[in-house]
Amino acid sequence: MKHAQTTATVLRCALTALGAALLCVGGGNAASAASGPAATAVTVQSTPNGDSDQLVRGRYLAHAADCAACHTAENGAPFAGGVALASPFGTLYGTNITPDKEHGIGKWTADDFYKALHDGIGPDGPLYPAMPYTSYRQLTRADTDAIYAYLMSVRPAAVANHPNDLRFPYNMRFGVRFWNMLFLKDALPDASHGKSDEWLRGRYLVNALGHCAECHTARGSLGQLDSANPLAGGVLGRVNAPDITPAGLAARGWTADDLQAFLATGIAKQGSAFGEMYPVIHLSTQYMTSDDVHDMAVYLLGEQAPAPQSLPAPPADNAQLQTGHKLYIATCAGCHGMSGEGKPHVAVATLGNSTVRQKDPHNLLVAILDGIPAQDFPGNESMQRMPGFAKTLSDDEIAQLANYLRARNGQPADVAATTVHALRQQQ
Repeated sequence: MKHAQTTATVLRCALTALGAALLCVGGGNAASAASGPAATAVTVQSTPNGDSDQLVRGRYLAHAADCAACHTAENGAPFAGGVALASPFGTLYGTNITPDKEHGIGKWTADDFYKALHDGIGPDGPLYPAMPYTSYRQLTRADTDAIYAYLMSVRPAAVANHPNDLRFPYNMRFGVRFWNMLFLKDALPDASHGKSDEWLRGRYLVNALGHCAECHTARGSLGQLDSANPLAGGVLGRVNAPDITPAGLAARGWTADDLQAFLATGIAKQGSAFGEMYPVIHLSTQYMTSDDVHDMAVYLLGEQAPAPQSLPAPPADNAQLQTGHKLYIATCAGCHGMSGEGKPHVAVATLGNSTVRQKDPHNLLVAILDGIPAQDFPGNESMQRMPGFAKTLSDDEIAQLANYLRARNGQPADVAATTVHALRQQQ
């Protein structure tokens, strides 16, 4: 009994921690994964066959799978590892996946690579699910072979892997095998409905390559994805991953065109990417074809996309919101505009902003407290640094400011100072 309890603890903590630590994304045999409905439209359009073309395709797929996010450290060699993945139970580090034979995957075969992505098992044993094989399991063999070929073509980097720093018993990998038996599935549940080629292609891009569920789906007590509520939002870290179901997106005013613009550039009228979503745009989706970005939007909203909800009428002026309004004029209007309309190349709009329109005020409060660094986006677009107000505004003032913004965007003005204080303590 004691051994069983220890194993359960390992599984719960390892998976919960590692899943939460990941940047924003499967069980059965290889034949079922390759022949299932998710594999119906998986090739990069207009890419001919051939060894050199396989490398081009592999490079594209590596971008779509966002491999660099966890395997390329800042100022480090490409794919040489070293990215720290923090968790409440310790820190893991992205590994070297260059062709270096001592520190990388130079001794791996294409079969080894496929088994790692499909089953979470490397040549030396089970992998922690910080590597999202729960989603990559849906990748076809042709696509994993292309990614493998591309990685084998990059420059080998003789960079030693940084040892993980996980506390006992979370550093015991054997428990992952039991977790796989319970929760590794051939496919992930769908958050939308459709049958078209575009929807099927979008499902493959979102659920398999993009592994969006790893961040945007809540997890159970053992770290498993909540299959009953796919893409309905998850606790990621300081910034939570929002609800990206069709209903959740429509409630915040998203259309297919807006989603395509956001995935391609990081900016839409609903705001700009920040937190963990910024590197997803920067390292992955900006490199995808317009057809693939279109198909992702089709899948996220479904073939019968719900109508985007318009903003309600502005709230009547009342004493409850006056303090927040004054704070907005004093601290926010200079960049975001007197009416929240935003300023190009400076700051996004607060009126109609997707973060402000979320039911949960968590991300809005984090942005006000912490600020957002200056960011560059594709197409020579940029946003100036947003300062954090943790040191200049009190808990009550931030609550009042948030309530004013939320009331203008159709949300209840129900943020309490105690909620702000709790988030401030977590900084």
